[in-house]
Amino acid sequence: MLFAKIWSQIKRLWLLIIIAILTGLTVAACNPSNFKTNAAQVPQLVTSILSDPKTFNFALSSESPNIFGLTYEGLITESYETGKVEPALAESWQISEDKLKIVFTLRDNLKWSDGQPLTVDDVVFTYNDIYLNEAIPTDARDGMRIGESRKLPTVRKIDNRRVEFSVPEPFAPFLRSATGYPILPAHALRESVTTKDQEGKPKFLSKWSVDTPPDQLIVNGPFKLERYDTSQRIVFRRNPYYWRKDSQGKAQPYIERIIWQIVESTDTSLLQFRSGGLDTVGVSPEYFSLLKVQEDQGNFKIYNGGPGSGTTFVLFNLNKGSRDGKPLIDPIKSRWFNTVEFRQAVAYAIDRQTMINNTFRGLGQPQNSPISVQSPYYLSPQEGLKVYNYNIDKAKQLLLKAGFKYNEKNQLIDSQGNNVRFTLLTNAGNKIREAVGSQIKRDLSKIGIIVDFTPLAWNTYTDKLSNTLDWEASLLGLTGGLEPNDGANVWSPEGGLHMFNQKPQAGQKSITGWEVAPWEAKIGELYIKAARELDEPKRKAIYADTQRITQENLPFIYLVNAYSMSAVRNRFEGIKYSGLGGAFWNIHEIKIVD
Repeated sequence: MLFAKIWSQIKRLWLLIIIAILTGLTVAACNPSNFKTNAAQVPQLVTSILSDPKTFNFALSSESPNIFGLTYEGLITESYETGKVEPALAESWQISEDKLKIVFTLRDNLKWSDGQPLTVDDVVFTYNDIYLNEAIPTDARDGMRIGESRKLPTVRKIDNRRVEFSVPEPFAPFLRSATGYPILPAHALRESVTTKDQEGKPKFLSKWSVDTPPDQLIVNGPFKLERYDTSQRIVFRRNPYYWRKDSQGKAQPYIERIIWQIVESTDTSLLQFRSGGLDTVGVSPEYFSLLKVQEDQGNFKIYNGGPGSGTTFVLFNLNKGSRDGKPLIDPIKSRWFNTVEFRQAVAYAIDRQTMINNTFRGLGQPQNSPISVQSPYYLSPQEGLKVYNYNIDKAKQLLLKAGFKYNEKNQLIDSQGNNVRFTLLTNAGNKIREAVGSQIKRDLSKIGIIVDFTPLAWNTYTDKLSNTLDWEASLLGLTGGLEPNDGANVWSPEGGLHMFNQKPQAGQKSITGWEVAPWEAKIGELYIKAARELDEPKRKAIYADTQRITQENLPFIYLVNAYSMSAVRNRFEGIKYSGLGGAFWNIHEIKIVD
């Protein structure tokens, strides 16, 4: 989806997408009971993911599914029970009075999954040599840029257990966001960062691909990769060197093995769960009624965390640039997409209430903001946020105002007589998105727009969005959380997830003629201003302004916020279900009580 990368966000983004996707977007074509039979005595969790991962290198990942929510930790983490920042690899920290420095003290005797010591040197290496290294194209860097200058923090070793982070000016998300990225192993990766390939690029850029043997991946999280069978399954084994222990001194996690089955159909995942092949599955609205009546018989419980933290939206490719002398988008269509009245008309023409009633079975609510409803910075419609309730007449009025007209067949044409027609992409296999896309196609036909709705395989889809950039319109989603700055790389025009007008990232072909609209630049400026503001009411007011601008200009046309629901077998003890983190955000605490 795919996604932004601060480890407090990562715990939202990856544990929400991975372990809560882990709670089941799809499941493998092969029966997981084969694994369970071979090792029934092993405490394990069997679940499903949508598609194969694209990399095992955290710094180079911007997609889901990925393995990192299980395999890595940072200095701090976030509790989805309390919403508070909690110690992880660092046992404590101290913030200076001027708010410009944080000194972390690492836990004693930390180790990597190969038994090697995890030290302050690893922390300094991870930040200075990878995340802050401009030669490495990582989304992590976007979330740490500070102020108009876009300066980055500095990181230095104080002694064998203490490390200091410094920022050039006050940065409100400093603790929760910038210091929470996964720590990576210097002894396994340093050489690949310092040596170059034939093109003069760090060999790190090809390090730890999905072809890497699992025993070569060095991690510090609760689990390590044991096996990867392409398009079939990913198997994780408990990391024996993981640092956590319970109050009785027993090593965590308690679960010995996690198996992710890989297929491309949510229908298959439902069948696997109902037959006992999966331990957990995400409950989409279409499955809720069917599963609810089977809770007792199937020995499972459906958890409902209320509105999810994520967003689902339609976006148009607003990029006016060219690559190799060819426009990324047909100039005729680019003019439509870059007309705000066109985007507003599309928003008014989508019947979100019917979408909720039919596709979501009433188990959702309209989404109007890029900021999660759980966040204290969320601006509600009652507080003045603009909404686009279904209104065909208003949609047509906006189109006529913008110079569009209707022909004798009641088809929409532009001022030059071109029929308005575009392709809408999404990821195949996600039944909800496929249903949403089909409804959008029908809805827009009522205002004379022809939509070619085209679901694609996940990797093909994300390659178009983030690399080739040859797409017209897309149906996509992003996860969210409490801290808006975790989405800074979405709203910064230079950001790695600024997908509606994507600037080429490091290592990609250049684009000529890339432009940033004034409203687009304003949002980026406000995100910088909000990150600098330490007064909470003032900070909230700034984020309110960003939400007003996004809803006026509609870089994303927000749709429906489904309820966050998962079905989990009753044999799992310690579930603390959260709309932010899903069922298994506290994976280290969960026990199997068979």
